[in-house]
Amino acid sequence: MLLEYFQMIDRVETLDLGAGVLKAQSIVPAKSPVFEGHFPGMPLVPGVLLIETMAQASGMLVLAVTNFAAMPFLMSVDGAKMRTFVEPEAVLDIEAHLEHDGSGFAVTKARIAVAGKKVCDAQLKLRTMPFNEVPLADIVRKRAEEVGLLDAIAAGA
Repeated sequence: MLLEYFQMIDRVETLDLGAGVLKAQSIVPAKSPVFEGHFPGMPLVPGVLLIETMAQASGMLVLAVTNFAAMPFLMSVDGAKMRTFVEPEAVLDIEAHLEHDGSGFAVTKARIAVAGKKVCDAQLKLRTMPFNEVPLADIVRKRAEEVGLLDAIAAGA
């Protein structure tokens, strides 16, 4: 996990295309400039970065389900709940469940747990735009390969 670069997913663990479920994992870095201000002497992962982590897992799920047909962009976060703090070196277990995909939008429910304890959850709505309308296909496919999403797709096929 590279907080300052918004690379929130380290590895896709499993993907079940039939059920529309993606599980991923990330390890919070021991040190990051983010912790210098949040909070000095008590470093905590900002809640907004936990939401971004759930959004990225959800986006990877949408990419997999749609076979990289469109780029997902976070549009809204509903019912977000932060249940506890996340400290440096925590191992995050992230799950995203696809609730809806179609008409240029996707809806997921996502959550993060640490050591089996729920940290946060939310419903996320994403707008999907065909890659011919946004110049991100190569970058997104490269990142998907780095975190094992392409391997997870191949394993589920």
